[in-house]
Amino acid sequence: MPALISLKNVTKTFFNDGFAVEVLHDISLDIEAGEFVAIIGQSGSGKSTLMNILGCLDRPTSGEYLIDGEPVADFDNDELAALRRRTFGFVFQSYNLIPTASARENVEVPAVYAGMSARDRQERAEALLSSLKLGDRLDHRPNQLSGGQQQRVSIARALMNGGRVILADEPTGALDSQSGEEVMALLRRMHREGHTVILITHSREVAEEADRLIEIRDGRILSDRRKARAAETVQPKQAGAEGAAAAIADVSEAVRMALRALYANFFRTVLTLLGIVIGVGSVVAMLAIGTGAQNSVLDRISAMGSDLLLVRPSMANFRGGGSMPVSLIPADADAILELPNVAFAVPEMTSTVTLRYGNVDYQTTANGTVPQFPQAKSWSVASGEFINAADMEGYAPVAVLGQTVAKTLFADGQNPLGRYVLVNKIPFQVIGVMAEMGASAGGNDQDDTILVPLSTGSMRLFGQRNVRTITVQVQDAAAIDATQDAIQALLDERHKKQDTQITNMSSVREAFTETSNTMKVFLGSVAAISLLVGGIGVMNIMLVSVRERTREIGVRMATGARRRDILVQFIIEALVVSAIGGAIGVVLGLGVGAAAGAFGLPVSFTPGPVALAFACAFLTGLVFGYLPARHASHLEPAVALGAD
Repeated sequence: MPALISLKNVTKTFFNDGFAVEVLHDISLDIEAGEFVAIIGQSGSGKSTLMNILGCLDRPTSGEYLIDGEPVADFDNDELAALRRRTFGFVFQSYNLIPTASARENVEVPAVYAGMSARDRQERAEALLSSLKLGDRLDHRPNQLSGGQQQRVSIARALMNGGRVILADEPTGALDSQSGEEVMALLRRMHREGHTVILITHSREVAEEADRLIEIRDGRILSDRRKARAAETVQPKQAGAEGAAAAIADVSEAVRMALRALYANFFRTVLTLLGIVIGVGSVVAMLAIGTGAQNSVLDRISAMGSDLLLVRPSMANFRGGGSMPVSLIPADADAILELPNVAFAVPEMTSTVTLRYGNVDYQTTANGTVPQFPQAKSWSVASGEFINAADMEGYAPVAVLGQTVAKTLFADGQNPLGRYVLVNKIPFQVIGVMAEMGASAGGNDQDDTILVPLSTGSMRLFGQRNVRTITVQVQDAAAIDATQDAIQALLDERHKKQDTQITNMSSVREAFTETSNTMKVFLGSVAAISLLVGGIGVMNIMLVSVRERTREIGVRMATGARRRDILVQFIIEALVVSAIGGAIGVVLGLGVGAAAGAFGLPVSFTPGPVALAFACAFLTGLVFGYLPARHASHLEPAVALGAD
């Protein structure tokens, strides 16, 4: 039967700045299952390097290493991790406990990578710690334990997956004499229970506790002797059946580790989260306000109707300095009404007037129009009635007030209907009040107006027959472009020149939508810069975290973590950071948007921008967390364990 561990002509050479330093020279030895072996040597003798090779933490430069007769030289990193997981348990001089984890959580680490369920590993960890007289210290962190207690936690961790071979590197070096004796007693007990114990020490007194002493000096074995002891019945530990290792080592454990690390460096975490919080909050708030503004304007344009054409005098002949050019007359509206696909044509003329009621004087805009005005503007009458055909034909001095005018002239709560208002000193009877319309797309108060019959206004108020605009509604919106061309041709023929221009409200809507979408993209891009800054912050904190926890990474690898386990673990940590920042940013963005809405700004919250912002934060964590995670996963176990 082959030896449990067999080294044949093993050498190890380190390369430093181009210089080769051979640390182990032609080492050959066999260790049988169930032995208690001490490898003794002074500092620099090569004993720690030999331990790293024995524990598959490092590879020999040459020679052959066999476990149970199987050569491990061709094992890849994952296969070596699996071998360490099911065969070895490590007890280190400096304990190498995870400082942010409790005693129980430290002991559970090897089982996490072995695929043991959370409940089973928790029960086993508690049983091991209780057997080592630490049952009352399960939830204590390493800094709350004495050196001897920390070493017993380390021993429990070594036994978590069975610990067929216990590799103890100077296990008593950092302990007082009493604690050292207790640890040696535990190692002797483990040997009696069938564990193969390999003790690495510089102390001959400690080495004498073993049954076999191998002395090493300058990378060579000087002596190998077995001590005569009373016969003991020792049944060697067999390789345990290992559960299927998790595809990613317990995600919940990685999340817990991330939260522990974040809490341990709380202030640094807050600064790191700040960039993501600001970025996500800006995206949510800016897009909510931008979408709200867009919807508000589009609603107003839609209220006017997408089947409308607005005919105006052309600005091409206007050179400034003087009144707006006028070339339209009411007869043009009548002619347009005769064209196919025209439902109605509403001419309007406007002028600034002074109103008086009682002792209140008020300046506003008078709009001379026709009975079809409410339909053309999608503006209903709140009380009373609107101008009718009889008013037009009889040049009736009647008026309909906008809400702003009505509230100004009749501030005492009087009913305006039936009362007379002086318009430029001419009495007009109020026959109606329009519903509240609000501000226009340009910000003007649409309710600040008085509406009078076009015929009356032309003769008694405006002193002109030209109209300012003609609003045309088409019957079939699909043919609006052809109707627009027909109207333009008609007016050009009537005026013998092209002195009018026509605005298609559908085109206005499309143009505004395109412009506002471009603006939203711009605002989102500006906010995304904050996310980029936040992502760089995540990468920096992860790089610092990897550097600070290099020894912890080495411990995890020694206890069976594969490279992808370490990779996933640190990526999850970056994702946790980004997810927390993203969630806070979403809440902040919603709060800013709600505050803006409270101040009267149009705000529209939709799930899309919120989901997009959070997804971007999550993606930021994934992208910027990958490089530090990859760096962590490519550390060599022996190098990581030797880090200061």
